[in-house]
Amino acid sequence: MDITIYHNPACGTSRNTLALIRNTGTEPQVIEYLQQPPMRETLVDLIARAGLSVREAIRQKGTPYLELGLDQAQISDEALLDAMLAHPILINRPFVVTPLGVRLCRPSELVLDVLPLPQLGTFAKEDGEAVIDAQGKRVVPHV
Repeated sequence: MDITIYHNPACGTSRNTLALIRNTGTEPQVIEYLQQPPMRETLVDLIARAGLSVREAIRQKGTPYLELGLDQAQISDEALLDAMLAHPILINRPFVVTPLGVRLCRPSELVLDVLPLPQLGTFAKEDGEAVIDAQGKRVVPHV
């Protein structure tokens, strides 16, 4: 199965997303994007295929976003992309690419929309929140 995750092992959402992919019995290509940042063309493609704007794909929390002045509305997409490539921590995560599409998986359950194979068993996030039941079906949160 051709699945790629742009992963940050220090991020709980990214770890949960990777675990959901593996819960299908698939081992994805894992790209630790902080060590191996995507090329500009790849980043532009990921953002476009996920249906996001460049600004929607930038991470603010725990990054130099404010220090770099990226919160200014007049900053162009090109300048935002330059910053993301210079400081990969600014790339929001995790992006997942499958034959069914590309998603920025925040929350991690969004990966379920693009996984071609079913879940093989129960799954709970690291915080204990149930996501997949014993029949491999998505748990609907109680509101």
